[in-house]
Amino acid sequence: MVLLACLTAVIGMLALNGLPQPYHPVFNVPEFARASRDKFFLCIEASDPNFDPQSTREFLERLHPREVMEVAS
Repeated sequence: MVLLACLTAVIGMLALNGLPQPYHPVFNVPEFARASRDKFFLCIEASDPNFDPQSTREFLERLHPREVMEVAS
C-alpha cells in the first residue's frame, strides 16, 4: 500500500509539473548546448499575465549576465 501511494505521488507530481517535456522552444537555441558546461541557464516564459518583455529584459541586464536572448516559439 505504501509503495502504491509513493508511485501515485511521483506520477501525480510529474503530471502536474508537465514532465517529461520532450520538446521546448529553448532547445533550438544554439547556446542551450552550453548549459551543461556553464551549469546555468535561465528561461522566463511569456505565459505569465504580468510578463512585460521590456521590463524583464532591463531587469536581467542589470544583473550583468553574459547574454540575454529572446526565443520565439
